[in-house]
This record gives sequence, structure tokens and C-alpha cells, in this order.
Amino acid sequence: MIRSIARILVVAAALCGAQALAAAGPVVTAPAGALRGEALEGVNAFRGIPYAQPPVRQLRWRPPVPAERWEGVRDATRFGASCHQPPSRPGSIYAPAQALKMSEDCLFLNVWTPEGAQSAPVFVWIHGGALSGGSSSEPMYDGAALARQGLVVVSINYRLGVLGYLAHPQLSEESPDGVSGNYGLLDQIQALRWVRDNIAAFGGDPGNVTIAGESAGALSVMYLMAAPPARGLFHKAIAQSAYMITMPALREAVHGTPSAESAGVELARKLEIRGLPRLRAADPQELTVKAAMAGYMPLGNVDGKVLPAQLVEVFDRGEQAPVPILAGFNEGEIRSLRFLLPPPPADAASYEAAIRAAYRDLADAMLERYPPHDIDAAMLATTRDALYGWTAERLVRSQTALGQPAYLYFWDHGYPATDEAGLHAFHASEIPYALGTRDGTPPHWPAIPDTPGERALGDAAMAYWASFARDGRPVADGAPEWPAYGQARAYMGFAGTPRPGTHLMPGMFELLENVVCRRRAQGDQPWHWNVGIISPPLPPEADACR
Repeated sequence: MIRSIARILVVAAALCGAQALAAAGPVVTAPAGALRGEALEGVNAFRGIPYAQPPVRQLRWRPPVPAERWEGVRDATRFGASCHQPPSRPGSIYAPAQALKMSEDCLFLNVWTPEGAQSAPVFVWIHGGALSGGSSSEPMYDGAALARQGLVVVSINYRLGVLGYLAHPQLSEESPDGVSGNYGLLDQIQALRWVRDNIAAFGGDPGNVTIAGESAGALSVMYLMAAPPARGLFHKAIAQSAYMITMPALREAVHGTPSAESAGVELARKLEIRGLPRLRAADPQELTVKAAMAGYMPLGNVDGKVLPAQLVEVFDRGEQAPVPILAGFNEGEIRSLRFLLPPPPADAASYEAAIRAAYRDLADAMLERYPPHDIDAAMLATTRDALYGWTAERLVRSQTALGQPAYLYFWDHGYPATDEAGLHAFHASEIPYALGTRDGTPPHWPAIPDTPGERALGDAAMAYWASFARDGRPVADGAPEWPAYGQARAYMGFAGTPRPGTHLMPGMFELLENVVCRRRAQGDQPWHWNVGIISPPLPPEADACR
């Protein structure tokens, strides 16, 4: 009798607990399980949703395994842990307000959905951070403002650094596909599969998904466009400050870059960790930090399975996802990334001599575009264009060639705090405008003034981004029409106000495309940031580049 009463009390307590959870916030029942979120102004937020099983040590460096369906109502009011990463540089404008809570159990996503949403377009945000840092929990990536534009917004974590991208012969040997690395990219693909299977429960349309990201998030967008396993999981793409740099191949040295497997072996040697079991047993944060200090650079590798070829080759052959794209870059990209620049030459004569020695028959064109009378400005522009400008225009040209709508932008907006700090239109400065998170920037970020002009620019940018995610065409009430790139090579400039134009930086793309083409043809030079005064001698013109 006493035991029966006890069982009844336990069941009653569980029912009361479930009812209390439901009363405390909105509840969604998805195929993955039931979730209790948080009600915001016109939006419901669901945070810390597992989309894959924890990649703990026995699963470290293996493809993600889908999360199991949970029982009961899961609390989804708090963000999950961030993936392991080195600490931010003190004083960096990108450093978060608080130290991140990190764990290998980090494969979470977050959903913001408008109240009463039905078949709403879905916007999936992939954070940046050089594939080695960042988190979906950063306030600047909050999805509430975009959700109020009628979108279901999703942000995702994915494995970073050595834990996300290490390739190694022993890892390839144990893989059924005979490959390794690309685990962070596989995480992103698994997150998109979760969206496909579950987002309808949140009022989203799994047939209208836009992937979007900035910097390494935009690099990830390009990887996803090139990856056969991601095909059909998204329908539009936004790439903010993407960089189509050289990729390592899994097993062979290409374009002056060692193979991904040999880089993994060399890293283990530097760290004095022998064998896969010991690598898997290593403390994840210590391993992450030591790998970064040893110079390990996480990148996707050409493995023939997830990434079939160099990005430039995939896009040249028209084998990327045939989806509409919105892509662009910022005027001051490198102002906040000066570590990418070499030491400046002593004077204009030294600068010109270095350019002539490196670029040979293209030296006059380089000096005309990046003249020596202001060496700092020339070096900033050279690296900016080689990484971000060339990539943005290449993306819109490639999608246009596939018959897809393509929209190019150039962010040239500054305000008193940025211009006083010499950071006019710096890398990532468009994010708080496009995502509507001007109040969520990190503590060292130049303070955005609360003025009618700033609010109007932000409203226009967010409306353009949201309408593109809605129907593939960027439109903003009261703002200029944004023409597709097309034969007119149109673009939208963002300074104090949006302003359309044509032929952004005439000749820039053709010049840099020639440089990259020659390096590709010769096969022993990467097309990274080894440009300008530190460029290796440019190969002679190849037939393929004429």
C-alpha cells in the first residue's frame, strides 16, 4: 500500500513538473523531442538544442552521430556549451564580454521563431572565427530581431580547431570512407539535417532554408555549396567576407601546401603525442591551445568525399549548389586584421621594387591599383582584395553563370568611433546591422551611436537580408532597389545610406583572377595572403589564363 502511494506521488510530481515547465514558457514538440523555451517580444527562443551526440573522447575525430530523441520536456532556455577554442587576445574588438563555457559536448543549435509562425523561411547562421573560435551564443548573433522580420532563425555550434579539422593517417584508416578531417563541416551538415527534420515544428519551412555566415562562417557557406552531402539541405546562401583560399588535399601536397594528413602527423610530432589513443586521451582544451600555439591552421581538406575538389575548381566547373547568393565584403577588412600584413617597406621606392620583382609583367597593373604614395593604404587594399574582394565577385559571377540570382555588396560604412580608431568599415562591422544586433556587440567593439541615421541603415540592411532569405531577392521598404549582379556588374554600396552602383573597383577582379590562375596553373604556389610585397615571383602567363 505504501509503495503504491509512493508511486502515485512520483507520477503526480512528474506531471506537475511537466505542467510547470509548460506554463513557464512556450513548448514545442518536434521529432527530436519536446522543448520548453523562452517567450520574448513577439518571438519564442529555444536555446541549447542538441543536434548530435556529444563527441566525447571515444568519438573524438569521428563524424557526428545524430542526437537521440529525449523523453519529457527539455529545458531550452539557456545556451549550450561552446566548442573548445583558444582564449581571445586581450583587448581584441572581437573578444566576448565573458569567458565562454567550453566542452566537447558542444554540438548545440538555437532557434528563434515568430509567434504563430507557419511555413516561415529559415535563416541558418554559421559563426566566424577562422574555424578556430567563436560561438553561437555570442549576443551579436542573437536571432530575435531577424525573427521579428518573419524568419525562423537558427544558429549553430560546430567543432573548431584541431578537434574539428585534424586529418591523420590513423584516422583515415579507421574511417569507412578512408578519409579524415572536415569534422566541423560534417557537424554543420548534420545541423542542416536536423533543421530539415525538425524545423517545421517551430513554424519553419524546410524547403526554404538560407545558409549564412561571415568570415569563416562564409568560408563554411562555400564549403557547403561545394559539398555533395549538403546538397538539397539549403536553398539560398549569404556569404559575408568569404575567402576562397587554397585548400590542402588529404594525402598529397598541392599548390605549395602540405597534405592534411602529413600536417596532422607533424602536429602530433610537435606536441610529442604519439599515436591516436594518446591524442584522443589528451585534455581537449590543452590540446586545442597547444595546437594553435604550434601553428596548426584548421581548414577543410579535399578528401574526394565531403569536399571533392578545390573550391575554385568546383565553382569553375559549375558543380556547386545552384542557389541564389548574396555576397560582399568591407572596405576596411584588414584594418582590424593587421596581423595578416607583413612589415611595411622602408619607403615608396622599396615598395615599388618589391612589387616589380614579384609581379613581373603585371607589376604596372598592380602599382596602378595599389600605388606606393600611401604604403599603408596600398597594403591594406592589396590583402583585402586578394582575400575578400576577389572572392565576393567570384561568387556572384559563378552563380550568375549558373542562371541563379546573385547580389553583390560593398560595406563602406564608418561612424565616429570606428574612424577615430582607424577602423573604418572593419572586418565583421556589417554584422550588427544585418542581424539587428547593434546592442549586442562585444565590449571592445567601437560603440555604434544610437542615431536616426544608424537605425535607418540597420533597418535597411536587415530588411535586405531578410527578404533575400524569404524569396531570394533583397528588398527594403523606402530603400533603393538592389539590382542583381548580371551583365551590368551591379552592386549595392552601404555607406551612410544604401546606394546602388555598377562595376565595383573596375579591373580588380580581372587582375587578381589572372594572378590566381597563374599560380593554379604552375601548381606550386598557394593563393593565400602571400600577396603584395611578400608575393612569391609570379609564374609566367599560362595558356589557360589568357
